[in-house]
Amino acid sequence: MLRPHALLRRTAMIDRLPPQHPDRIALANELHARPFPELAAPCRAAMIALQPESGAAERDPEADRAHLRALLDRHGAQHPAPGADHYFGALGRARLKWERHTEFVSYTLFLDGPAAQPFDGADFALFPPDWLAEAPGRIIASALVHVDLTEDAAAPGPAERAILERCFSAESLALSRVLDGKALAATDFRLHEHGCARIAVFVRPEVGRRRLGRLVQRLLELETYKSASMLTLPVARRAQRRLSEIDQELTRLMEGLRRGDGDSRATLDALMELSTEIETMAARAAFRFGAGRAYETIVRDRIAALREERVEGRQTFAEFINRRYDPAMRTCHAAEGRLRDLAARAARVADLLRTRVDVEMSAQNQALLESMDRRAALQLRLQETVEGLSVVAISYYAVNLAAYALAPLAKMAHVDKTWLTAALAPPVVAAAWWGLRRMRRRLAGGGD
Repeated sequence: MLRPHALLRRTAMIDRLPPQHPDRIALANELHARPFPELAAPCRAAMIALQPESGAAERDPEADRAHLRALLDRHGAQHPAPGADHYFGALGRARLKWERHTEFVSYTLFLDGPAAQPFDGADFALFPPDWLAEAPGRIIASALVHVDLTEDAAAPGPAERAILERCFSAESLALSRVLDGKALAATDFRLHEHGCARIAVFVRPEVGRRRLGRLVQRLLELETYKSASMLTLPVARRAQRRLSEIDQELTRLMEGLRRGDGDSRATLDALMELSTEIETMAARAAFRFGAGRAYETIVRDRIAALREERVEGRQTFAEFINRRYDPAMRTCHAAEGRLRDLAARAARVADLLRTRVDVEMSAQNQALLESMDRRAALQLRLQETVEGLSVVAISYYAVNLAAYALAPLAKMAHVDKTWLTAALAPPVVAAAWWGLRRMRRRLAGGGD
């Protein structure tokens, strides 16, 4: 036992610790925010999960909370804390567990005692029809759970067999021994009356309330997340159909590229259009595929947590999942992988085609440069020709002007005009040629 002065010393040390992270307490409480219900057999449960038709992940959280408060007000129940994403409390003669997930919201009713008839759906009366009609979404999963006592969980007795034969499809019935052999769990993963899946649990009297509550909650989560993950399958099938068409178009473009048919730029435009469509499909389906993978992981975790044992040669939950559920999930994974592979393939073809276009443009540029060189050489020759003609023209006028200017002096010196003109021509032509050449060198930047 700590002495008072030692306790004070430890308290002082705690006070000197650095400040806590602002989210630490909230995150620690999050681990304990969704407790399992405590149930005692016989009892029953009814669950529905609602999801908006579009924009489920971006939906207004206050709309979900307002819908919950409307239900609680019908029964005079206490409201949840502001901003809560989960709630557990009394709702009339039942207990309500409400959870807000990324894409959907679930309502689960737990009621004590057996139903008048197993799976009669009467417990859904706690959800008023007008309240259901105002729900911000549509039902993606619903289930009824029947929990009863059994004296021997090694195999179903006459009473349990009667319920299994009357309420479940024999072809798809999955039956397992769970809770270390102290309970039987059964379902056929089908939708029955009221559009609900049915789950039956037969448990020995010594099983504790918390342990039974965990089992029922896991079975409900198995049904909920199985249904949520299956929402990916229609998206995958639509994507597969369109991807097959895109694959054929991409193959055709590649064959044309190999043969060198058609205009490369037109082919590149068509390829970029396909690439844009692929990227758009990938962006739109990315969340759905990611959510499907996450839900599938939860389904497998819930199956593993059951620690099933086979009963009378019946298929277990895991075997049903492997036979019926896995092919659907593999289709989703295949569609996601094919979408990713086609995007990479289109990018590689686009790179090859861009390289080809660049090479063709380089060849065109080379031909253009050669043509410009030829035109420049021709222009230079024309310029030299014009320059020669200019020298002749300038010289002609300069000689005539000089002859007129020197004619009086030539007359006084008794020099004939013809000889004067002949004498003036060479120096004038030379001066004109030298002047034009000097001017051209200056214009070209060559200096004198």
